[in-house]
Amino acid sequence: MADEPTVTEPAALYERRGGVAIITLNRPRALNAVDAALSTAVGTLLEQADTDDEVRVVVITGAGRAFCAGADLKALGAGSSLDADGHPEWGFAGYTQHWVDKPTIAAVNGFALGGGTELVLASDLAVVDEHAQLGLPEVTRGLFAAAGGVIRMQQQIPRKIALELTFTGEPVTAARALELGLINRVAPAGTTLELALELADKIAANAPLAVRESKSMIHRTAAYSDWEQEVWDRNATAMKIVFSSGDAQEGPKAFAEKRTPVWQGR
Repeated sequence: MADEPTVTEPAALYERRGGVAIITLNRPRALNAVDAALSTAVGTLLEQADTDDEVRVVVITGAGRAFCAGADLKALGAGSSLDADGHPEWGFAGYTQHWVDKPTIAAVNGFALGGGTELVLASDLAVVDEHAQLGLPEVTRGLFAAAGGVIRMQQQIPRKIALELTFTGEPVTAARALELGLINRVAPAGTTLELALELADKIAANAPLAVRESKSMIHRTAAYSDWEQEVWDRNATAMKIVFSSGDAQEGPKAFAEKRTPVWQGR
């Protein structure tokens, strides 16, 4: 009898639950290490989620016992690119330089050192399993966290702590990451996705246009003083977009009528 054909699993999976899209890194035997196929799949699915009017939040998680073990060293050793096919500008895993308008949440279900931590840093919010650790150990291998780790770590926690973590390569526990403000929630073992979805549902219940403009404002003005005119110019533009929308009329009307608002995202 001829051998059965090998079925190739997609490198990332997509599911939508209400207004929440779930993208699952799907190379569990390789601890979801990033190769070109995974970068291409994740980047493409992010585009799908961002252009779907029904999706209001994106959750990124991993299949199996790891969130993401970083770069696929076998692929690197073979001289293969890790970039998404045709889209190197999307960055590591098709994600770290890939702007999407909708909030993103990293649901860190397991191992996440190195590149996995860089995916966390690239996400708007993060929910981490109580047994997972975060860190940038690249310097212990003669490398540095080039997928945004050394850029974003200093932006998200106190600088001296960021310097210590990047200089030593030592990991931190989920509890310590929470103390530092690096993550938003610590999940009891095995409940990371569930807790991330609870957080996502709270966001998805709000006016999508207002959430989108709030995300943009926070990211685009982070480097400015609140006394710089460019910040207020951006604020005025966002106000015009949000306050002139149908949702801005629906919110107060629903409140006065004591009912749940029906958002249109415009």
